[in-house]
Amino acid sequence: MKRILDPLDERILAELTANARIAHAELGLKVNLSRNAVRQRIERLERDGAIQGYTLRIGEGRRPASLINAVIFVYRYDRMRGEAVLDALRQIPEVIQCEVLSGEFDLMLRVEASSPERVHHVWKEIAAMPGVENTVTSFVLAAVV
Repeated sequence: MKRILDPLDERILAELTANARIAHAELGLKVNLSRNAVRQRIERLERDGAIQGYTLRIGEGRRPASLINAVIFVYRYDRMRGEAVLDALRQIPEVIQCEVLSGEFDLMLRVEASSPERVHHVWKEIAAMPGVENTVTSFVLAAVV
């Protein structure tokens, strides 16, 4: 049975969202509960599904070695009026770099993803965008510089 969150639960979730590694004692001070009461509430929130997991945010200049890198070259139907494509690309977190090119292709994208399947999903999303005529994707095998 799912419970409705009370204001203390909401405050605990807000604090954990800001810092999932906060100590129970410190969290208790922030929400005016004992360390043990905080622990019990967190366990209940996990059991009830209000907390479904914890995640990791990678700090600036650090990234796991297991990321898959790919380069996607994009040709737009109208390179002079393709701003909608650029706006859509800015919304894809895996697109870490986008450069406008001269020559055959209009854009070069650098993509970092957790798996080849995720790169494929990102490619499908880009290829399906209105305004994108064609793409060429290459996986990065090694970084030498």
